Amino acid sequence: MPKHSKRFNTLTKQHVEPGKVYSIEEAFTKVKACATAKFDETIDCAIRTGLDPKYADQQLRGSVVLPHGIGKTSRVVVFAAGEKAKEAEAAGADFVGAQDLVTKIEGGWTDFDAAVATPDMMKFVGKLGRILGPRNLMPNPKVGTVTNDIGKAVRELKSGKVQYRVEKAGIIHAILGKASFGPQKLTENFNAFFQAIMKAKPTGAKGTYIKSITVSSTMSPGFDIDVNAARAAVEKAAI
Repeated sequence: MPKHSKRFNTLTKQHVEPGKVYSIEEAFTKVKACATAKFDETIDCAIRTGLDPKYADQQLRGSVVLPHGIGKTSRVVVFAAGEKAKEAEAAGADFVGAQDLVTKIEGGWTDFDAAVATPDMMKFVGKLGRILGPRNLMPNPKVGTVTNDIGKAVRELKSGKVQYRVEKAGIIHAILGKASFGPQKLTENFNAFFQAIMKAKPTGAKGTYIKSITVSSTMSPGFDIDVNAARAAVEKAAI
């Protein structure tokens, strides 16, 4: 068992009611109250699913643009040439290149948060799988980062697009923003994210799809969101 700090244990005693699940806004109000560090804490979400990603029809991966972003500007690299390279630069890409960028990354440089590539560049980018794959930075058409619409991809990543994938244990992790956003904006970001997860339900999903939802800040305990309340919010938004 991990050993928690005195501050963490105090926050747990003051704010966490064992076994209780909260409405979405209540959970974020609790998280906000616990985010007392001297920096603007990041707000994370963990969704435990019933998926087993070792089966191809139970894998889940995608992306969604959060309405209020995530509180930071992503550093985006683009693998493109010619007019597409110019399009990437105009859209605000931080680094643009082709084989020269591949060589730079092969040398150990990974000082960026997201990567986009045009389809014709993937014959060069493919060799970076062992470097970018473990860091979740490999361009992938499933999340819109292998595309000819380079400008749109860069702008979305810069404005707060988050990628998600189900891990081996069936859990999906995502950043929803910063503590300074407040409960309302965090709720709206969560609703957008959860709606994307519900729409992307794999065809092979069996039993209970969403088992639990927990939100927390960088240095706070977690708070469980009522799964039924989360589903109701998504259904309401779809009307």
